[in-house]
Amino acid sequence: MTLRHEAVADILERETKAAIASWLSNVKAETDIITVPLSTKDRCAHLPEMFLDIVSRLRNRHPLGTRALMSDAAHDHGCTRREQGYTAAMIVEESRMLQVSIFKTLQLHLDELDSRVVLDGVMIIADEVDSQLAQAMSSYLFEANSDAQPIKA
Repeated sequence: MTLRHEAVADILERETKAAIASWLSNVKAETDIITVPLSTKDRCAHLPEMFLDIVSRLRNRHPLGTRALMSDAAHDHGCTRREQGYTAAMIVEESRMLQVSIFKTLQLHLDELDSRVVLDGVMIIADEVDSQLAQAMSSYLFEANSDAQPIKA
């Protein structure tokens, strides 16, 4: 019997909830991040849309290093985390944990993946997560700069 191999995007799409649960568990164990008290819903609100963006990027094969997809979820995430009291370092740490959770999820399903495309998928995921982080940080910093501007009468 031949095992049917799945695309990275298909596994990630199917396992989104498990990857988010893994991420949340890691975040709850990180004392620097958990100091900002949030409900599970508020802490994870951005993730389903970000996973959709990642899956879309995997399926649409934009060249590595391009910011072809602008992510509303990433932009909103940066603004929201600023309002919630996160530091820039906390956002970066969350993003790192997201990549680790995604890669661990794929590792659990390695026997289901086509080994010829795994590395390509991992590079695309890393590129997209980093692109989303850059977008989140951009909106975070824009909000921070807006707060620092004097109010004109």
